[in-house]
Amino acid sequence: MKNNIIAIIAISFIIVGSLWGIGNIVSQDNTQLSKNEGIIMLMKDNKFNVTNPDITVKINQPLKISIANQDFRKHDFIVDDLNINTGFISSGQDFTTLIASDKTGSYRYYCSIHPGIMEGKIIVTN
Repeated sequence: MKNNIIAIIAISFIIVGSLWGIGNIVSQDNTQLSKNEGIIMLMKDNKFNVTNPDITVKINQPLKISIANQDFRKHDFIVDDLNINTGFISSGQDFTTLIASDKTGSYRYYCSIHPGIMEGKIIVTN
């Protein structure tokens, strides 16, 4: 009986520890991944990645961007000057595209439902 209780306690610690580790991995701010993987933008609480970060792209080097909606309402991701428009992305859905430009400059990205709240810059550099 005593061995069973010890085994149950040990298994409980293993399960809780595993769930804690998975939770930390999922909740990390992963705006910038490796150069090959690209960028993940999370739509949540009417923001992109909490802070609407600037995205830096090198000229003529397409960058993959995955946009995931973790909010309870639909959003979109638009960059007029780079001809990017995801259309509406419902809660729980995502959209992947490439950001590319042959000109340096600063380009505004935004959500058409929440302009001024959900917006930031894409900066294309040499």
